[in-house]
Amino acid sequence: MAKNNFVQKKIALVAHDGMKDELLKWVEKNRDKLSKHKLCGTGTTGKIIQEQTGLLVERFLSGPIGGDQQIGSKIAEGEIHILIFFWDPLEPQPHDPDVKALLRLAVLHNIPTASNLATADFLIDSDFFENDYQTIRPDYQSILKEIHADGLN
Repeated sequence: MAKNNFVQKKIALVAHDGMKDELLKWVEKNRDKLSKHKLCGTGTTGKIIQEQTGLLVERFLSGPIGGDQQIGSKIAEGEIHILIFFWDPLEPQPHDPDVKALLRLAVLHNIPTASNLATADFLIDSDFFENDYQTIRPDYQSILKEIHADGLN
């Protein structure tokens, strides 16, 4: 792949309460790379990152009151290219169905997703982080038409 073919991405940043400090440290460590891209995040996470790093973060609602679903909607519309979501596997979440829906949409639409520090490091160090990558999105409309043509619901 050719280097220096920079492509700006829209990156969603999300973290559960117990993981916000870890995400903030990761953002601070990678501030220079992240500053070249458009950032968005759920309410509190976005606010913390913006206040602590000075990076501009488009903020959605807080996760439990719809922010996860707003980001999921943007993924479905093809507006988000990368999801960095540090979720807490040890803490039950009252909005767990929203979290699962967000992660499902990221997988469904083939969006690179980091759920922990190691994966986030691998993603940000990938050549694709700053260069062009053609995301292959499955053709779900054709699949749905085929299912309905077979009489299945």
